[in-house]
Amino acid sequence: MRITFIKSSLVLFLGIIASNFVSAQGIGLQLYSLRREIPKDVPGSLSLISSWGIKEIEGGGSYNMTMDEYKALLKKNKLKMVSIGADFNQLAKDPAAVVANAKQFGAKYVMCAWIPHTGTDFTLADTENAIDVFNKAGKVLAEAGITFCYHPHGYEFRPHDGGTLFDLMAKNMNPKYANFEMDVFWVKHPGQDPVALLKKYPNRFPLMHLKDRRPGTEGNQFGTADDETNVVLGAGDVGIADIMKIAPKYGVKHFFIEDESVHAVDQIPQSLTFLKSLK
Repeated sequence: MRITFIKSSLVLFLGIIASNFVSAQGIGLQLYSLRREIPKDVPGSLSLISSWGIKEIEGGGSYNMTMDEYKALLKKNKLKMVSIGADFNQLAKDPAAVVANAKQFGAKYVMCAWIPHTGTDFTLADTENAIDVFNKAGKVLAEAGITFCYHPHGYEFRPHDGGTLFDLMAKNMNPKYANFEMDVFWVKHPGQDPVALLKKYPNRFPLMHLKDRRPGTEGNQFGTADDETNVVLGAGDVGIADIMKIAPKYGVKHFFIEDESVHAVDQIPQSLTFLKSLK
C-alpha cells in the first residue's frame, strides 16, 4: 500500500512540474493511452489527466455514461475534447452521423485511424477507395465546420510509382476536406522521417500523436508493433526533440501524447517533463 501511495504521489508530482509547459504548448492526450484504466474509473482517470496539466484530449466514447454525465466530468476537470475518432465504414456510409457525434462533444476535428484491408495486404485499390471516402466524408464534415484527418499506421508508406501510397493519398486528398494526423511512431516504424514528411507536406498535418520507440526495434510496413516498444518521450529513436522544434512551423496545431504501453500511467508524466525540458 505504501509503495502504491509513493508511486501515485510521484506521478502527481511529475505532472505538476510539467503542467505549465503543457498548458502553454497545448500538449494533449489521446485517451487510448489509458484504455485499461478509464473503463474501471472514469472520474478518477479524468481527474488524473487534469492533474498532469493536460487540458486537451482526443477520444470519442463516453464509457457507458450518458453524454451529459460524461461531458459534466470533462467540464469539472477542465478537459476539452478537441478531436474524436471515427470508423472508416461509418465515414463511408453515414458521415452525417459522424458530424452529429463530433458536435455532441464539441470537437473541431475528426480522425480516422485505420483503412480496412485484407491481412497485411494493403493495395492500390484500398488506397484509391480511401481517397474517395475521405474526400466525400471530409466535404460533409467541412461544411459542418469540422476538419477531417486520416491517421496513417505505416502500411501507407509502401512503394508506389516512384514514391509511396501515402504520397498518392497526399496528392489526391483535397486539403480543403481531408488532411492527416501524424503519429510520429507510425511514420518512423515503416522507415520514414517525421521531420522530412512535415517539410514535404506543410500544413497537411494539423494534428500529431507524440509517441517514442524503443531503440533497436525492428520496423515494418504492416502497421504492427508490440505495445511495449512505446517508451517515454525522448528515450526512443523517433527524434521527438527535432520534431517539436519544427512541427508548429509546418502547421501542427494540436499535439496528443499517445502511449500504448501497459506502463502509460507512469510514463506519461515523464514524457511531459521531457517536453518541458525542450528549448
